[in-house]
Amino acid sequence: MNNDTILQVDNLKVTFDISPEGAMPWTKSQSLLAVDGVSFELKAGETLGIVGESGCGKSTLARAIIRMVPAKDGKVVWLGSDLLTLDKKTMRGHRKEIQMIFQDPLASLNPRMNVGEIIAEPLKTHYPKTSKSEIKTKVKGVMERVGLLPNLVNRYPHEFSGGQCQRIGIARALILKPKLIICDEPVSALDVSIQAQVVNLLMELQEEMGLSIIFIAHDLSIVKHISTRILVLYLGNMMEMANSADIYANPRHPYTQALISAVPIPDPIIEKNKELILIEGDLPSPINPPSGCVFRTRCRMAQDICSNEKPEFKNATNDHKVACHFSS
Repeated sequence: MNNDTILQVDNLKVTFDISPEGAMPWTKSQSLLAVDGVSFELKAGETLGIVGESGCGKSTLARAIIRMVPAKDGKVVWLGSDLLTLDKKTMRGHRKEIQMIFQDPLASLNPRMNVGEIIAEPLKTHYPKTSKSEIKTKVKGVMERVGLLPNLVNRYPHEFSGGQCQRIGIARALILKPKLIICDEPVSALDVSIQAQVVNLLMELQEEMGLSIIFIAHDLSIVKHISTRILVLYLGNMMEMANSADIYANPRHPYTQALISAVPIPDPIIEKNKELILIEGDLPSPINPPSGCVFRTRCRMAQDICSNEKPEFKNATNDHKVACHFSS
């Protein structure tokens, strides 16, 4: 791990035991491999974008990093400590350093608590000796920083718009002054204009506070705007990883190429004449994934070797990694 690396995920695997629909209680459960050997490093002040279709393991990966779901294997090294090996008391000490912003802004907030209570809750949990006056001051300050009027402190989540609810969620995450924020599709439930406001706010806060961010989304145009590097996942497997500019200028995996071709271009002439790469078929079941390359059943370049041999995730050029037998 480099000196400026704050998070190192090494060969992380997550499985779930799934009972077949209509199965009897004694029926043996099936194993669903949701995350299959994901590895990456995150540096201080960096944003890693994680993209892929729904069901590709993005959210499960995020939750495994902070132990919201148990990992089957691998390491999650945070500032030199493997989080997966820590006892609950020690892990709790690290939780204030890593905060999470969830996809549905309204569902992630307790409807029985007002805004002030929601934002102050992490502070009361991790710093129970903080005085009421200090809590009030910090809540007011963080509300102003995310663009919320402090006089709204006694209102409840249902009284706010989706964008405002997401700002409340951001304020709640920021009040502990974390080093890392994991954003699990934080703008997918918002209107396009509000999405831009929230993303710009996150970028401002990152620059101001020196935050590191893991930004999960399926919209590549948003990920490009905010990310330093991008990791592409498919069925829990790493397909490609490179810095944002490289992955857009020269996507090497057929899956990445298809995702990028679907991103709208503002120029109507270029948009009309661009090559659209379609991904045919449905996402295979992670309970019974394809042999070899997991993307081969939907890949336009698939050959016999793809079904017999899983491609190695390796450097194509410099720091541009790809898992494909035929990457150019």
